Amino acid sequence: MDRVIEKKFWNKKRIWTIAGITALVLLIIFSIVMASGKSKLNVDTERITISEVKKAPFKEYIPVNGIVMPASTIYLDAMEGGRVEEKYVEDGAMMKKGEPILRLSNTDLELSLVGQQSYVYTTLAQVQLAKVTAQQNTVNNLNQMTDAESQLKEAERVYNMDKYLYQNKAIGKQEFQQAENDYYYKLKKRDLAARIIKQDEQSNELQTKQASQSFSSSQKALDLYGRKVGDLILRAPVDGQLTSLDAEIGQSKNKGERLGQIDVLTGYKVRVDIDEHYISRIFNGLMGDVTIAGKSYQLRVKKIYTQVTNGRFQVDMEFVGNVPKDIRRGQTLSISLALSDETTAVLLAKGGFYQQTGGNWVFKISDDGKTAYRAEVQLGRQNPDYYEVLKGLQPGDKVITSSYENYGDMQELVLKK
Repeated sequence: MDRVIEKKFWNKKRIWTIAGITALVLLIIFSIVMASGKSKLNVDTERITISEVKKAPFKEYIPVNGIVMPASTIYLDAMEGGRVEEKYVEDGAMMKKGEPILRLSNTDLELSLVGQQSYVYTTLAQVQLAKVTAQQNTVNNLNQMTDAESQLKEAERVYNMDKYLYQNKAIGKQEFQQAENDYYYKLKKRDLAARIIKQDEQSNELQTKQASQSFSSSQKALDLYGRKVGDLILRAPVDGQLTSLDAEIGQSKNKGERLGQIDVLTGYKVRVDIDEHYISRIFNGLMGDVTIAGKSYQLRVKKIYTQVTNGRFQVDMEFVGNVPKDIRRGQTLSISLALSDETTAVLLAKGGFYQQTGGNWVFKISDDGKTAYRAEVQLGRQNPDYYEVLKGLQPGDKVITSSYENYGDMQELVLKK
């Protein structure tokens, strides 16, 4: 006899079906939750840097390096080319104005000086000879003038006497005309002699002037050659220290070649290299600070060299007020060059976060200190230590300022101790 078998409700098929449906629902719920919630990441607080936002005095400045240099430098160039014959001092010597440094020799220049001297002496002899000749001509002309005046005076006496006798019919017309002709002849001869003397004076004056000019030009040329030969001895143009002397006995130096320099030690300046990024913000009068041997000193931008080389340009700075006593030429100084006046601002310490965020957002610590979440910020000016916070943070807020490189697109960080 057949027996009815009761059908079980929880069979394997039903169980697997319900389990599959449940898993699918849970998966959907999990996906929805994950899609609507924030991505989180556990972070060890010992591996991050947390900085507190504060309100404090702020000055925008950049760190730069400068080289100490003399306040002024006089370069020594070879005025004339030649061979180095003698060195009177060595590099580094303290010099007084006019003291000799070295001597060059130049045979061609020295021969030219001798030739010019001979020319001047010849010119002088010619001038003297011309002067003597002119004097002799003047004496002859004066003698002729004296004779002409004497003869005119005698002819005038005879003429006046014959004129009187002729008027009184004591002599004939022929004799009177002879006396008259002789008088006017002597008169013209006297006038001619006077004209010759006048012309002689003018000629002598012109010749004397020309000779004087010629001699003066020759003398100036001689003086010039003398100075050129004198320039073969290099002398200190000012008081100072001789540096960078580049000359050895036997070397040949060309005209205009740099031989060394004189550093005027009445003061110092600092030659500073600056990134071209700041060229539009640097101007004369900007101040900087430097610490030397534990003491702070101020410097001021004095001169700007706008030529950019390898992405950098240079400025000269001078000390304001006290000048450090122990600095030396060539010493390197670390200077804080101010780009703005000191003001009060909300500040955030600098850190590696900026490379990932560009200063547009930060991870801000929650009030309970257990999490950090993204916060939009706006940063302004900066110096090597701080950013100026314009928006998004308040004094007392705490921010993760170390690198965000490993955080990816995380929206929230869970802080674990």
